[in-house]
Amino acid sequence: MKGLFYVYMLRCADGSLYTGQTNNLEERLRQHSEGIGAKYVRSRRPFHLAYVEEVGSRSEALKGEMALRKLTKAEKEFLVRGFYLNKM
Repeated sequence: MKGLFYVYMLRCADGSLYTGQTNNLEERLRQHSEGIGAKYVRSRRPFHLAYVEEVGSRSEALKGEMALRKLTKAEKEFLVRGFYLNKM
């Protein structure tokens, strides 16, 4: 399957970060919002998109998701802060 894929982190209402990957970010965020996405997010709504990275393949997305999940909370927070600074 060709096309863009995304690795993303959501900031949940309890302050935690959820990491995922998808090939349709808008649809996946809609699913999370409607409570039909991951169980983790379902019980921690509302949320906002804290980080997103475009990658070229599902394989890269899966590897990126696993790499983000292995980061410490402090490392994830640093990445999210950098993401927001680059958006300004």
